[in-house]
Amino acid sequence: MQTNIREIKVTEIGDIHIGQTEDTKAATGCTVFISEKGMSAGLDVRGGGPASRESELLKPLASTQIVHGVVLAGGSAYGLSAATGVMKYLEEKGIGFDTGVAKVPLVVQSDLFDLTVGDPRVRPDERMGYEAARLAMEAPNYRDGNLGAGCGASVGKIAGMETCMKTGIGSYAVQIDELKIGAVVALNALGDVFEYKSGKKIAGLLTENKKSFRDTVEYMSHKSDVVDNRFTGNTTLGVVITNAAFDKSHLCKIAGMAHDGYARSIRPVHTSADGDSIYAVSVGDVRADHDLVGIWAAEVISAAIERAVYSAESAYGYPSASSMKEL
Repeated sequence: MQTNIREIKVTEIGDIHIGQTEDTKAATGCTVFISEKGMSAGLDVRGGGPASRESELLKPLASTQIVHGVVLAGGSAYGLSAATGVMKYLEEKGIGFDTGVAKVPLVVQSDLFDLTVGDPRVRPDERMGYEAARLAMEAPNYRDGNLGAGCGASVGKIAGMETCMKTGIGSYAVQIDELKIGAVVALNALGDVFEYKSGKKIAGLLTENKKSFRDTVEYMSHKSDVVDNRFTGNTTLGVVITNAAFDKSHLCKIAGMAHDGYARSIRPVHTSADGDSIYAVSVGDVRADHDLVGIWAAEVISAAIERAVYSAESAYGYPSASSMKEL
């Protein structure tokens, strides 16, 4: 029996709406994923410095079985107020968990650190979260590039911002017969980034003249006695989306397996200076093996990381891969 595998758009998967907004001058933004009916969700955090909201809801032992929104944003912990705006919009639309006296939208969020790129006084806030949610439901506008949570994203920052590269947000999705699996990644890593199939370095730490790459692990090894000067402005965030039906425990496992995609593409990854996190959400009723979905989740995560590199444009004084094709 021949299996039909083809690339699709991440926006073609199940009952999910994606919207994003950004402040390009301040270099920050947010990306919002909404399911009106609610979606099962799991989370796996591997980085040592996460900034998150309501993540306890996604633990298998928590009683809540669905959430209505997932938010990825910049602004570090300051940006967590974006979820309040998402909740406000969803409440206005009558979307949420019915408590008998009010419908409470359940919204989870994780943030990356982009305060060193633009204006550190401007962060995703309630207004920005509300607008991203409105766009998700009324005029879905997801695109790869310097947009949403990827507006201020960058990589290769072990030596500081002077020798880093601009990245953004990227997506990739596949359909395998009836099964659909996709990912969105806001790429903001401490480490270097590689094409996961060829091993070619495509973004990361640059030399001082910005004409060639340096190796982040080698740089760290030469400074092995320095323990207090590690640049902490990082964190890569991802959302895996599938139309397969899973509960929270299976989705937590899928999110964990999806981190293999980070490890294939980013080196080093999951450091104490990163808050690397991946959500996995189910927005359909297709029957599928959770291990198979986890395997493909890692694949689409790696492919989305490459899109986050190649779709980014040079900005804020930082070069992107598209402007450095000779490397």
